Amino acid sequence: MGLKVLVVDDSSFFRRRVSEIINGHPQLEVIDVAVNGKEAVEKAASLKPDVITMDIEMPVMDGITAVKKIMAANPTPILMFSSLTHDGAKATLEALDAGALDFLPKKFEDIAKNKDEAVALLQNRVVEIARKRRFMRRPAPSAAPIRTASSALTEDAKPAPVARQVGFRASGKKYQLTAIGTSTGGPVALQKVLTALPAHYPHPILLIQHMPATFTSAFAARLNTLCKIQVCEAQDGDALKPGVAYLAPGGKQMMVDGRSGSARVRIIDGGDRMNYKPCVDVTFASAAKVYQDKVLSMVLTGMGADGRDGAKLLKNAGSTVWAQDEASCVVYGMPQAVAKAGISSEDLPLERISERILVELGMK
Repeated sequence: MGLKVLVVDDSSFFRRRVSEIINGHPQLEVIDVAVNGKEAVEKAASLKPDVITMDIEMPVMDGITAVKKIMAANPTPILMFSSLTHDGAKATLEALDAGALDFLPKKFEDIAKNKDEAVALLQNRVVEIARKRRFMRRPAPSAAPIRTASSALTEDAKPAPVARQVGFRASGKKYQLTAIGTSTGGPVALQKVLTALPAHYPHPILLIQHMPATFTSAFAARLNTLCKIQVCEAQDGDALKPGVAYLAPGGKQMMVDGRSGSARVRIIDGGDRMNYKPCVDVTFASAAKVYQDKVLSMVLTGMGADGRDGAKLLKNAGSTVWAQDEASCVVYGMPQAVAKAGISSEDLPLERISERILVELGMK
């Protein structure tokens, strides 16, 4: 038997459509469906699926409440389906905060060029987040190993057990910009990192999260209410200011223009040839050109390899590149691409990235 999937939606048409797509993948099998959140909670407990797809708005019990109950009793990778509206975006972000791992719009055509691409997108997302299931029931380690450039592990090597927390030391480099790129699992990861930063953070922060346009405005607003620093959706012409994080708008490309002391944000369409809008590579490349060796950059959880080429340009310019480690990623795609290419100098567990940033900047 392949990976077992529970499909939850109050629409019979959507349940059937999603089930057909999932069953079309050789590794996936829909073992049952549920028509509301209450049924989802019950069937998650009895059937123990590998993945659950979950609607947000349903009768009897909504998807957010169901996610909270499932994660409390039977932690399971959950993929949310959302409408591309402001309210839908806010609800989806709440579901991710409650423990869901990823989301897709209910109208697949909004994020895919054709039917085949939409089918492959859904199937691949389900397969990828299913791999996280084995970590969800495992107690968190007391301390995670930190890979540095001088202690990089080989492909087949296994890290030795760590008896205590590894202390961090500042490299002594000087920075003028922080840049963070991420995708699947990124909203929760960014929230964890950014909420730990102080209001007097010494330079601007660029955030590139693969996300639809409606979601980026809602996500920036949510982060701004939770963080001590200011967070905004970037606008064309914004002057980069210390203590402010600029989130790349969905459907556009964010670049840096000007000189390091007086740089501004450029928001452009980017054309149809780009696979990602926003694209981490585009922003990182422009940051490397303007700030050269003064960028503290990191690639967090996400599917694919976006960020690898831009990170290489940053490293070649003398800037610092870190990657999130595999154990703490929802999908170890983007960070793995950077680590395998030998670009990242450190691979860090999510729960210690903010600490590492503050140590590096001499703030802790």
